[in-house]
Amino acid sequence: MICRPVLSADRDALVGLLARTDVFNADECAVALELIDDAIAKPDDPMGYRVLVAIDSSGKGEDLLGYVCFGRTPMTETTVDFYWAAVDPDARKRGVGRFLHDAILAACRAEGLQRIRIETSSQDSYGGTLSFHHALGYETVSVVKDFYKTGDDLIMLLRNVEP
Repeated sequence: MICRPVLSADRDALVGLLARTDVFNADECAVALELIDDAIAKPDDPMGYRVLVAIDSSGKGEDLLGYVCFGRTPMTETTVDFYWAAVDPDARKRGVGRFLHDAILAACRAEGLQRIRIETSSQDSYGGTLSFHHALGYETVSVVKDFYKTGDDLIMLLRNVEP
């Protein structure tokens, strides 16, 4: 498995991955794709969105296993927002998510960034995602009741980046 920045040639595979991700609704897929498109269009923007893809290059061609999208948090000196992540349903439980997260940590360390922030939903369908982030060392630092809609809270997670 390798990790590399997104390429325009990855777009169709990412559209398919988002469609196969059972927790994202159509609106969420559209927003995720908008950030992917921005990262493809502006790969050298230091304050822009960054997308990394995990590729299984052991077979014929390159199979996209998952991706992460993150970027510097505007108006902060050392904070990163972790925006989106998805792992192909057929590649789950193979360490792809952790591999991609480790790549974010490495990028943060290389740039002297100190913390990663995540905002997520309290919907039951995001329970596995929340557990995964807690296992990676994120702590819940706030909950805003009924943020997305009645009964769907915003959960903010935070993790420090160790040197």
